[in-house]
Parts: sequence; C-alpha cells; structure tokens
Amino acid sequence: MAVSEFPALADVPGEGHGVLIAPRWVLTAAHAVSWQEAVDVVAVGGTPYAVSRVVVHPDYKKPPQSMIDAAIKSGDWTAFLAFMTASDDIALVELAEPVRDVAPARIYSESALGKVVRIMGRGATGKGSQGHHPHGPNRTDLRQGYNEISISGGRWIGYTFDPPPAALPLEASSGNGDSGSPMLVAVGKEWQVAGISAWKHVQGNPVETWPGKYGQTNYGVRVEHYRDWIEKTIATFGKLTDPNTGIQKAP
Repeated sequence: MAVSEFPALADVPGEGHGVLIAPRWVLTAAHAVSWQEAVDVVAVGGTPYAVSRVVVHPDYKKPPQSMIDAAIKSGDWTAFLAFMTASDDIALVELAEPVRDVAPARIYSESALGKVVRIMGRGATGKGSQGHHPHGPNRTDLRQGYNEISISGGRWIGYTFDPPPAALPLEASSGNGDSGSPMLVAVGKEWQVAGISAWKHVQGNPVETWPGKYGQTNYGVRVEHYRDWIEKTIATFGKLTDPNTGIQKAP
C-alpha cells in the first residue's frame, strides 16, 4: 500500500499510528504515545511535523504490571480485560503547524455494526494460521485489509479475524505496532474514521499464543463516543495558538 492511498494516516515515533482529523490535530490511542518519553515528531502522509503537545484523555488507565504478571502466571486474563474495557484509551497530538496538503478524515457518526471497515498499518505481520512473532518487528511495510464490525457500543468497536471460507476476500487483523491506526468506513467516496486500533483479545494464553492468529478479536476506540471530548480539547487548546502566525502561546 502506498501512503498516497490514505495520506491522513500518521506515524508516531517508534511504532504505532494516528489519523489526521483537523489541520493541526492527530487522533491516536493513548497507550501508543504515553509509553514514550517524548513525542517530538509525527509524520502525516509521509511528511514529518513537529509536535506542540500531546493531550491524553484524563480517564486513561495504564494496566499495572502486577495485574499483567498475575494473568501471565495464572493464564486467567479476566481482570485484565475488565480493566482494559473500563479505560479511555484515546489521545490527541497537536502539531506545531497545520498540515495544508492533506485533507483531514472526518469522524463517522453512525453505527458501524455490520459495516466493513478498512484497516491499515505498519505493525507486525504474519499468516492467520500462525500469527506473528510477539516481539515484532513492529514497524514494517504499510499494508491494508478489511474486516466486518461485530462489536459496537460505548467505548469500543471491534471485529474478529475469521479464517476462510468465512473470511472476506481481503480479511485482515491489526498486529502489534498498529495501535492508533484508523478503522475506516466508506461514506460514498470518502473514508471516515469509526475507530482507532487499541487492543486485542487473543484466544488462549497470550504468552503461549502468537498475536494475529485466526479467532483473534481486535478492539478499537469508538471515536464517535469521544466526539465531545475531541471537539472541546481542540477548541480549548486552539485558543492558545495565534491563528495568523501559528505561534503557540503559553497555556
């Protein structure tokens, strides 16, 4: 896949993605940026842009390591999954200057349940029969595929990676390193953002089962659920930027 096929796709440093939703703003998953010491540059459509600030949703919760360790030891991930479903895994990245040559993607406002979504990313890759190596590499060539939304409500939107013959012709699933990438729904000739890739539920113990195997359910942040927070955040921080010069004022 060429970047020009969907230039609003953004690459965050190291691994992970986002999507341009306003000339100065990239939407992404909170965990895709919060683990990094600094997010100084984000590439949109292949062009690097300096970052002014990262705004993580105030109710984003990072799972404690003790919970992860306990799940690995017992093989019971019930508490971990409950924790993840209660977290607001979404963030906004403000660019130091507006992107002028790429049209921002609009937020999909209808229910995506039963819709076919277009997914993409540079994360780890493999075959559905085997999955991909859990240690990556998590930044590879840009790829895309499709899946059908079977979960949509509240914070989350999701799909299951089905094997043939139940699969779509170009059925795909996100892998490690695809966090923050968009789930797109076609509205006429326009691709709108219904979700942002966030986490996955692997059949069996994730320590023993490679990600990306058939049967894996992928969850994304349902963007429409956060429309008010997105719009209020952009409006609030937009006031700190001189519209004529683009210079950032002190918060």
